[in-house]
Amino acid sequence: MEESGIRDNHLGITKQQFEKLVTNATDNLPEHFGQAIKNVVFVVEDEPSDELRVELNLGSNGLLFGLFQGIPRVAEVNNNSGRLPNKISIFRLPIIAVSKDLSDLIRMVNRTVWHEVAHYFGLNHAHIHKLEQRIDPASLR
Repeated sequence: MEESGIRDNHLGITKQQFEKLVTNATDNLPEHFGQAIKNVVFVVEDEPSDELRVELNLGSNGLLFGLFQGIPRVAEVNNNSGRLPNKISIFRLPIIAVSKDLSDLIRMVNRTVWHEVAHYFGLNHAHIHKLEQRIDPASLR
């Protein structure tokens, strides 16, 4: 089955099942991280919008698994009243497309959620990649 050029459902995963995997990944973050996440909404989207692809210079074949949009925790001011929540988008179709099986899908979802939460805490890609070399984000439970 093709959706927007990305192979979908070759693992037989429904959108609701995928959303549950994302919920499990957020629930399984280390307690000290989970308790420190404030004013963040997690959303599952099929894939990045055309506008977002242009904004991020992804091109038509670029894969994006997740995206943090907002103010990193380290840059927040104490008064958040009236401010929209930060947003972490997890893109379902690209993650399914690169996953070989269910265990690989779970690992990819866990890693993507962890990666985007790391951005929320203010880490850049270089720092995230250093940490990923030392730990297995899929084992963060």
